[in-house]
Order: sequence, then C-alpha cells, then structure tokens
Amino acid sequence: MPPLNTSSAIRRFRNRYRLVVMNDDTYEEVVTFKLSRLSVYILLSTIFVVLVGLTVALIVFTPLKYYIPGTGTDYKTITELKQLKYKVDELEKMNEQNFRYIEGLKKAMQAGNDFIRDTTLYKLDSMELMKE
Repeated sequence: MPPLNTSSAIRRFRNRYRLVVMNDDTYEEVVTFKLSRLSVYILLSTIFVVLVGLTVALIVFTPLKYYIPGTGTDYKTITELKQLKYKVDELEKMNEQNFRYIEGLKKAMQAGNDFIRDTTLYKLDSMELMKE
C-alpha cells in the first residue's frame, strides 16, 4: 500500500463541492450549497456536541435524572425527605424552647423555696384595710 501523502489528504478536505437541490418536475434549482468535506465534518461535529450538551443539561438540571435506573431515589421521595427535614427542624426548635421554659420554671421554683410566704397575713391585712 502506498504511503498517504498528507498534503493531498488536506487538499481533499478543502476541495469545494456543490450540493444542488432541484425540483424533480421542472428541474429548477431550488437551493445550492457550496461545501467542502471539512465544513461538513465541522457542521456534523458541532451538531453532535450541541445535542449531547442539551441532553446532558436536560438530564442533570431537571427531575428526569430520577427516572434513570440506578440513581437510587425518585423525585417524590426527595421532596418528602425535604418536607420531613423542615418538620424535624421546627420540632427541634420547639423542643429547645420547651426545655428552656421548663428550666426557667425549675429555677423559679427552687428560688421560691428559700422562704415561705404566709398568705394568711395578707388576708388579714386586706381585711383590716376593708374594715377601716
């Protein structure tokens, strides 16, 4: 097999060709394109890259990724998990608030045991005030 001459291969890629679309009934030229093998290769490669990019973007940035086998969870499960996480966070906040409230009550009850108030004295004082 004869060795491939690189200059002739490059020349073949740059040779210009004409693509003509004709009306079959009237033989009238509808559209004419001037193309080379290189421009067709670049056009097809660009279309391929754009289609692959759009497909990947569609799968990655939309809930379609959950329909691919092997991803593990579906969209409905993820939304339920997010809602449950919000509920757990709220319950943890409420639990912390209740804990603080109970601790405050305990401190108030312990501080109140230092002295005992006799409420009968208050009643007597109020009754004496009423008599006057």
